[in-house]
Amino acid sequence: MRLIITRPVEDVPPLKAKLESMGHSAVSAPLLKIVPRSAVNIPALDYQLICATSANALKHVKSIAGMEAIPVLAVGPQSLAAAKDRGFKHCAAHGGDMHGLGAHITANFNPQDGPILYLSGAETSADLQALLQARGFTVQRAIIYDAVIQTPDDIAQTVAKADGVLLYSPRSARIWCDIISQAKLEKPAAIPIYFCLSENVARVLPQHWQKHVAKTPDEAAILALLDQSPRTS
Repeated sequence: MRLIITRPVEDVPPLKAKLESMGHSAVSAPLLKIVPRSAVNIPALDYQLICATSANALKHVKSIAGMEAIPVLAVGPQSLAAAKDRGFKHCAAHGGDMHGLGAHITANFNPQDGPILYLSGAETSADLQALLQARGFTVQRAIIYDAVIQTPDDIAQTVAKADGVLLYSPRSARIWCDIISQAKLEKPAAIPIYFCLSENVARVLPQHWQKHVAKTPDEAAILALLDQSPRTS
């Protein structure tokens, strides 16, 4: 299949390599650019836990004293890999999405054991801080980066040649739809299959577009959808 990768440029190379190893061709059409914030104030508190719902938050966070020794809970395998690469010593992934991670923390940690440091981007698909605070936790959120909207080059030609589009977040799906509408590409954009990380992503897209939704909200599950598609490259 000829697939469009909508991930930020920084996230494209490993995904492109995976797709090509599966026999697909891929073109990058990033919808967001990751811009780290230069001045992020993280209070030096006695954190019992760091949680992160974004690999980019872990990649770009600046250390405070003793940070790498604090246990890290990531939302999925990509953010877990980023935590390990960043040098955190005690890392695990749970939940698959924000609600799942919040449920795991609530079931396995005690609000009385200290505050939680939550690393994220400015835009998130759910409010993990509010979810945990509602369960009695003290949460210090640090916004590490902004994901800035950008329009891919040659979008008309890219869409015309595509068999499928990979979409990883509701925000990316909304941006894609806006770009398609502005470029008046509704008809050709209805032809590819849309491979969506979750139902929340799929719901953003027009009803008549063909959509396949990953069984679990992680990259392995979205890539598994490609094997079920009747189209070949």
